[in-house]
Amino acid sequence: MSTIFSKIVRGEIPCHKVYEDAHVLAFLDIGPLSSGHTLVIPKEEAATLDKLSDEASAAIGRVLPRLCRAVLKATGAAAYNVLQNNGAEAHQAVFHVHFHIIPKFADGSGLGIGWKPGKLDGEAGKALAQRIAASL
Repeated sequence: MSTIFSKIVRGEIPCHKVYEDAHVLAFLDIGPLSSGHTLVIPKEEAATLDKLSDEASAAIGRVLPRLCRAVLKATGAAAYNVLQNNGAEAHQAVFHVHFHIIPKFADGSGLGIGWKPGKLDGEAGKALAQRIAASL
């Protein structure tokens, strides 16, 4: 697997780096939704989150809150979204796990979301929760 993010990790394509350690790289998005839009990626190549190792997942989990705080402080934004898509049907465009930190500003810049909540049936929810738990 070789994506644009893999090439960035290898140094073949430049980026505006904001953070790097042995497992994680964070850099500014070249097509930002707002000022400070940052991508956080594992150095491990995995297309979707369910394919990512526990070690790489934990490494992202350790630094993601710190990166959110830094983006807020640097941009002056009071709010932000963290977005992570898995699969083409879920709007993933680069098939290398990545998290977007997207500052939201009073001028409306940032992520816009349409949310159409459904309703969870009690019995169906109970059965589904049991199937998910059994799959762990």
